[in-house]
Amino acid sequence: MKSVKPKKFLGQHFLNDLSIAKDIVDGLTGYKGYTNVLEIGPGMGVLTDFLLQEKKYSLYVSEIDKESVQYLKIKYPELNNNIIEGDFLRLPLEKYFEGQFAIIGNFPYNISSQIFFKVLDYKEQVVEVVGMLQKEVAKRLTSGPGNKDYGILSVLLQAYYNMEYLFTVDEHVFNPPPKVKSGVIRIRRNERTTMPCSDEDFKKIVKQSFSSRRKTLRNALKSLNLPESVLTNPIMEKRAEQLSVEDFINLTCMIIKE
Repeated sequence: MKSVKPKKFLGQHFLNDLSIAKDIVDGLTGYKGYTNVLEIGPGMGVLTDFLLQEKKYSLYVSEIDKESVQYLKIKYPELNNNIIEGDFLRLPLEKYFEGQFAIIGNFPYNISSQIFFKVLDYKEQVVEVVGMLQKEVAKRLTSGPGNKDYGILSVLLQAYYNMEYLFTVDEHVFNPPPKVKSGVIRIRRNERTTMPCSDEDFKKIVKQSFSSRRKTLRNALKSLNLPESVLTNPIMEKRAEQLSVEDFINLTCMIIKE
């Protein structure tokens, strides 16, 4: 069977170390009892092989590369109609999954952040994600307050997920080797069901707060024309990277109430 050539424009770097592939798959825990698993960008199936050995899961794969899709159909006839051809970022996931499910994959570097923004859109269904992405991004997503890597997506994800950085992967185990190291993270849905503010308002305040991350919140949020009662609150002397998720929730509520 002819192998698939990695395509630069798709950000493909095929993992060729089987022990690392197994370690990634072993990162799935079945948290909250899900059985459906969606693998993003299986390529030539290095993770898929191990996922299919886990009989407790029903596996689906999402692949945008037509060459990979044909390869996967031949290699894994048992997947039948579970090979979803198309761009994951555009997939209506509710069409394929009614209840809770997990996501796993060696995520293309160029869309890894967008993948997690989409996960947030489906946070009531996606209860666990194990993903390999650029180490710098992996560190950013799992960083806490006071860390220079802590940013918008860190806060938005950590509002709804518990984050873990699992391990680092060196460049030489990929074809072609990327120019940077990779990191594998696991996120699991926390117990938060609602917030005292809307998701839209929360996201807006977090994004605006980090828009000028070196400035205090008073200056970063200047364009919102906040009343004096908010501007004089001690929290406004802090910078965005100093605030916890709960701080951001409180800040959002304080601003919206005014």
